[in-house]
Amino acid sequence: MSLILIDTHSHIYLPELADDLPGIIQRAENEGVNKILLPAIDSETHAMVIATAAKYPGLCLPMMGVHPCSVKDDYEKELAVARQHIIAMLQAGGEPPVAVGECGLDYYWDKTHITQQKLAFEEQIRWALEFDLPVVIHSRDSTDDCADIIEKFQQGKLRGVFHCFSGTADQAKRITGLGFHLGIGGVITYKKSGLDLAIKDIPLEWLIIETDAPYLAPVPFRGKRNEPSYIIHTLQKLADTMEISREKAAEATSNNARVLFRI
Repeated sequence: MSLILIDTHSHIYLPELADDLPGIIQRAENEGVNKILLPAIDSETHAMVIATAAKYPGLCLPMMGVHPCSVKDDYEKELAVARQHIIAMLQAGGEPPVAVGECGLDYYWDKTHITQQKLAFEEQIRWALEFDLPVVIHSRDSTDDCADIIEKFQQGKLRGVFHCFSGTADQAKRITGLGFHLGIGGVITYKKSGLDLAIKDIPLEWLIIETDAPYLAPVPFRGKRNEPSYIIHTLQKLADTMEISREKAAEATSNNARVLFRI
């Protein structure tokens, strides 16, 4: 039985991957990847996301938003650009955005603009509700604060994913209790991550898989450039963790992604 996989978070549009992009796409398809979701970062990448989605229609699907590390004093300008893209994409008849994101909070790199990050995150959540799109959350060193904000807005209609989840079992239960999915990436293959233990009691219906390429490559490629074809290693570790077959893990995570992103 051939696998059908969805990489729900991949930055393959970045310039450093351009020369190898046809090969990246071919290798992904060879492993059964039939959808690659492209999270936006900021106004410097929006055109790249849209162009890559246009080049590979039906395979590469765009998101639109502002990454917390791109939130500075002028964040309102960045938000305005992203919002205009969303409206234009919804009206154009081309590839509409499948999500708002990636957005959220990042306390790892720089805490200078935490207030602005929270304001920008909340505004993008409002877009998700306005346009009936899922929100894709970046929550590095900020999982609890991100969950607090989601809790504030969740009245039954908000949906989305905590991408590259690397939190605790309690955090996993809280997030799924809020109606949000967990994006499982290469970190689950790292021996000391503890991610397998954190999610093993979470119902499979809340799990989707991702690469976050070109970052966070799974074992046996840890430390190297990541790409969507490597998602097969994350899938295998997830299957082992949940004590199910690789085929069942692929079917479940792909179905979960289709429902969440309506793809």
